[in-house]
Amino acid sequence: MGNRTPLAATLAANSISTAGTSLTLIGVPWFVLETTGSAGRAGVVAFCATLPIVVAALVGGPVIDRIGRRRVAIASDAVCASAIAAIPLLHFAGALDFWMLCALMALNGFAHTPGNTARYVLIPDLAEHAGTTLPRAASLFDAVSRGARMAGAALAGVLIAFVGAETVLLLDAATFGLSALLIATGVRGVRAAEPRKAEAPVSLRAYGTELREGYAHLLGNRLLLAIVVMVMFMNGIDQGWNAVLLPVHAEGELGGATAIGLLTAMFGAGGLMGALLYGAVGHRFSRRTVFTVCVILCGAPRFVVAAVTGTALPLAVTMLLAGIAGGVLNPILTTVIYERVPDRLRSRVSGALTAGCEFAMPLGGLAAGLLVEGVGATGALLAMGGVFFLATLCPLVFPSWRTMDDTPGAAVGEPSGPPGPDAGKPFARPRPDTGKTSAPQQVSRPVPSRPSPGP
Repeated sequence: MGNRTPLAATLAANSISTAGTSLTLIGVPWFVLETTGSAGRAGVVAFCATLPIVVAALVGGPVIDRIGRRRVAIASDAVCASAIAAIPLLHFAGALDFWMLCALMALNGFAHTPGNTARYVLIPDLAEHAGTTLPRAASLFDAVSRGARMAGAALAGVLIAFVGAETVLLLDAATFGLSALLIATGVRGVRAAEPRKAEAPVSLRAYGTELREGYAHLLGNRLLLAIVVMVMFMNGIDQGWNAVLLPVHAEGELGGATAIGLLTAMFGAGGLMGALLYGAVGHRFSRRTVFTVCVILCGAPRFVVAAVTGTALPLAVTMLLAGIAGGVLNPILTTVIYERVPDRLRSRVSGALTAGCEFAMPLGGLAAGLLVEGVGATGALLAMGGVFFLATLCPLVFPSWRTMDDTPGAAVGEPSGPPGPDAGKPFARPRPDTGKTSAPQQVSRPVPSRPSPGP
C-alpha cells in the first residue's frame, strides 16, 4: 500500500481551487454587468483575464521543472488570492478603476496557469506513489474537479443574490489560500514535486532548448495537433459562453445570477456523472467512438436551446445532458496524454498543449461581447453555437483521429527524440475547465485549464 496523502492533498487542493474559480467565473462577469451595464466591457475583462493564460502557458513549462511543481503550485495560489481579493477591497474603498480590474484579472490569469499545470502533471507520479492506477487517478482528478465546479457555481449564484458579487470574490481569494496550504503541508516526500537539477546551466539558450523540446514533441504527433486545434475552438467559444453569453441571457431572460449558478451547477453535475461513468465502464468501449459522440453532444445544443427559449427548465435539462457528455471527454484526453508523454517532458509538453488549447480564449470572450452589442444575444448564441458544432465534427472528418485507440509507441518515462519518420504515431500528450472546454481552461476560467472541453 502506497502513501495516498500527497494524491489526496493534491485532489483536495485542486477541487477547492476549482470551486473558487467557479465563484470568479460567475462573480466577475456579474460584477462587470452590475457596475458598467456593458456586455462589451464584460468581453474586454474576459480578454484581459485569458490572454495572460496563453502567454504563461507558452513559456512556462521549463520554469515549473526548475522551480519545482510543489513550489509553483503554492506560489501560484498565493498570487491569485492577492489579485482576486484586491478587486472587492478596492471597490469598497471607491478606488477601483476599470483598467485596474482588467490588470488584476490579467495577473490572476498569468499566475493561475502555472499552478494548474503543476498540479496536473503531478498526477501520474502521485498515482504511483499512492499505489493506484493512472486511469483511475485521472478519472478521479477530473471527477472531483467537476464536482467542485458544480458546487462552486451553485454557491456563487446563491451568494451573489444574497451578499453581492464583491463578497463572492473575497471567498474565492480564501479558497486560493486554502489550496496553497494543502499543497504546502500535504505534498511532501514526492521526488517529482521538487525542483530538478538543471540539465544545463541556467541561460536563455538552455531555456529555449527546453521550451523547443516540448513544442517539438507536440508538433511531431498529428493526433495531438488535431486535438489541440479542436479544443482551441471549443475553449474559445466556451469562454464567450461563460463570460458573456450566459450572464447576458440570465440577466435578460432568466431572472438573474441565481439562474447562472443553477445552470452551471447542472452542467457540473452532469460532468461529474460522466467522468465517474467513464471511469467505471469506459475502458470497455472504443475511445474514438465514445469521444466523437460525446464531443458533438456537449456543446452546440445548449447554445441553440438558449437562443430559442426564455425559460430556465429546458436549458437546465440540456446543460445536464451536455455535462454528462462533456464529463466523458477529459478522462479520455487525460489518459491519452499521460500515456504518451515521458515524465522528463511532461511540464514542457503540458505548457505547449495548454497554450494551444487556450489560444482562442481571449478572442472568444471579446467576440461574444461584440456580437451581443452588434446582433443581439440571440444572434450571438446562434453564431457561436454554429462554430462550436463545426469544431466538434473534426473527429469524423480528419484521419488522424483514427489513432486515438492505438497503443503508444514509447513507454511512459522513456526519452523521446525529435519528430522523425514515425511522427504521425501517438507518443505525446495533450491536457482541458475549461469551461475552459476545459481548456482546458476554461472551459473557462480558463482550463482549464488540460485540454478541457466544457466549462
